[in-house]
Amino acid sequence: MAPRDDAGRLTLGGADLEAIARAVGTPAYVYDLSGIEAEARALIAAFAGAPHLVAYAVKANSAGPVVRALAAVGCGADVVSGAELALALACGVSPEKILFSGIAKTDRELDAAVAAGERGIAAVQIESVEEILRVAARARAAGRRARVSLRLNPAVSLETLATHAHIATGHDEAKFGIEVVDLPVAFDLVAQHPELALVGLSTHVGSQLTTTAPYLDAARLAMQTAARLREGRSQGTGPELAFVDTGGGFGVDYGDGCSAAPADFVRETRALQAASGLGDLALHVEPGRSLVAKHGVLVASVIQHKVSPAAAGVRGARQRWLMIDAGMNDLIRPALYQARHRVEAVDAVAGGERIPWRVVGPVCESSDDFGAHALPVAPPARVALLDAGAYGYTMASRYNGRALPVEVFVRDGRVVASTERDVEGVWVDDRAQL
Repeated sequence: MAPRDDAGRLTLGGADLEAIARAVGTPAYVYDLSGIEAEARALIAAFAGAPHLVAYAVKANSAGPVVRALAAVGCGADVVSGAELALALACGVSPEKILFSGIAKTDRELDAAVAAGERGIAAVQIESVEEILRVAARARAAGRRARVSLRLNPAVSLETLATHAHIATGHDEAKFGIEVVDLPVAFDLVAQHPELALVGLSTHVGSQLTTTAPYLDAARLAMQTAARLREGRSQGTGPELAFVDTGGGFGVDYGDGCSAAPADFVRETRALQAASGLGDLALHVEPGRSLVAKHGVLVASVIQHKVSPAAAGVRGARQRWLMIDAGMNDLIRPALYQARHRVEAVDAVAGGERIPWRVVGPVCESSDDFGAHALPVAPPARVALLDAGAYGYTMASRYNGRALPVEVFVRDGRVVASTERDVEGVWVDDRAQL
């Protein structure tokens, strides 16, 4: 929950959101870099000095100031495209701390990963048997030995994952990862190609996990597989692993509670790792939303309200709409995942009665609906959608010809960077010239 200052105005990281809105206009994403850095430091501390890599999932929030801030406190990057790889490198992330995930990497993207730095990135995460041959071919063409990890599909059921189906990645019908039955073929194929060095095993079960159990189920499979490979290594065969990667997906509290903190996932996974006799291997994790979500808000202006005259005496959200200038093109999570973001008035609030207002955007879709929220009887001039630092701007679009929102970055209560506001006319010009 974003705090309020002494005058009752909503703030983020000590910065006055109303003042920011007046300065840059709305809709505007505002991020607290200090809060993001503190989140990363707390997670890193959970490793207690053991070998590790916190590879920030860039897809959660790809803003340069965010990636640079996380790199500065020791994070690496988990990327899923060539553009994200280039961004991570440009923001100062060492190639030795970059993992490249994804099921359909192009040859051009693989070439960039293999060519980065003195010996390529930390690992190309291979997600199918077929991909092994493609990575080997690109490494051979570059005259390099590519470091790779195999991503296992742990086949954890959707019921066990207890997350939205669209962000569940580790069940047996998911497109991600190599099925357990195919692992012997994958290991043999990697061994046949001297252009490849198998340095790790990885897994990922899904996102917005609020308990550690399904995460540990997947981690256990990775640890068991790594232990078997180590047994083979002791007999003179098999790869020399450097790490086990148990993925990210650590949940955050969007208002309904979250019983497990990111550090809990790390501590319990480290205990499992030690019990598996793999304590010397580095443990890699790939957090995204847990580092940035609660340190970002989307500020919007109220365009108008609408109250059914026939139901004016009824205090029901269905008859009371608050229409704002931010829509599903700016924050698609509610429409795509049925996610709920808390909404608060930015204006000074000094108690008083609150009633349900249904907060909706201007996009011409019924799904452009942020739900009912208790707000003052007198409609506020501006509202903030909370916990919007992850999968907000990165998934934004110009649908309906709407301009993209501006992004503002604060540190210690001061604005330290912002983007230029998008121009709606740019979209018109682009389309008209086709």
